[in-house]
Amino acid sequence: MEYHNPVLLQASVDGLNIKPDGIYVDVTFGGGGHSKEILKRLGPNGKLFAFDQDEDALANALPDERFVLINENFRHIKRFLRFYGVKSVDGILADLGVSSHQFDVAERGFSTRFDAGLDMRMSQKNDLNAYRVVNEYDEANLRRVFLDYGELKNAPALARTIIEAREEQSIKTTDELKEVLARYLPERVRNKILAQIYQAIRIEVNQEMDVLKEFLEQSLEILNPGGRLSVISYHSLEDRLVKRFMKNGMFEGEPERDFFGNFSVPFKTIGKLIVPDKEEIKLNNRARSAKLRIAEKIEL
Repeated sequence: MEYHNPVLLQASVDGLNIKPDGIYVDVTFGGGGHSKEILKRLGPNGKLFAFDQDEDALANALPDERFVLINENFRHIKRFLRFYGVKSVDGILADLGVSSHQFDVAERGFSTRFDAGLDMRMSQKNDLNAYRVVNEYDEANLRRVFLDYGELKNAPALARTIIEAREEQSIKTTDELKEVLARYLPERVRNKILAQIYQAIRIEVNQEMDVLKEFLEQSLEILNPGGRLSVISYHSLEDRLVKRFMKNGMFEGEPERDFFGNFSVPFKTIGKLIVPDKEEIKLNNRARSAKLRIAEKIEL
């Protein structure tokens, strides 16, 4: 089994416009596919730092003096780079979402294909897991999770049904959760709805939207002028945040205009949105929803 097939490999690394002696960061190391490609393009004086909060990924560390793997969440990118004496970098790559490995290991609870304990933690060090979300969140918070992160119109009904079911007994496994919500899973759209439910719980467990915001803001701080940010996202919630931040450096609202009605933005977008071609999707089904956006920090 492949640990993880890197999605949009060439395009995402091309987007970094790599300088042989530059400093780069791969914040989602996984199986190391993107990192290997970056190292191929670096000279002997180049440097690559990689982040992955999943301890399973440590087994894939690359034996290269130019490479450092940091077993931490990339929301802490600035702090841990400073620990290594790095204040600024020339490019950052992020392949967001769940790795193929995490989906394929049944007991992690990420995949709708397997029965498993309610976990869904990307890092086993996290206190919050899917069991706690499903069994301890009140109705309002469950409704928020399903509405905000799953974009499920029947979020109130899903939340109420879970509350009622767990009054009888705890919901311990993914199959038990599916059974509790069975009336909302008609066969023709079962997989789609389940994917939205799992996505919602997973995003909450791993604080994925907060992590993404913190990462993007820090990326802007640590990128050198002319440095590149290359981000692959897999669902509309992520992509909207990335697109908006690359457009004007903000997540909501608009930049302030000067006396003449002009406003300055920190990035310029490079090229258009990139999506995988049919051949890549055929080889790697996970690529089907991938969207790549690239931006360059403007020299002010």
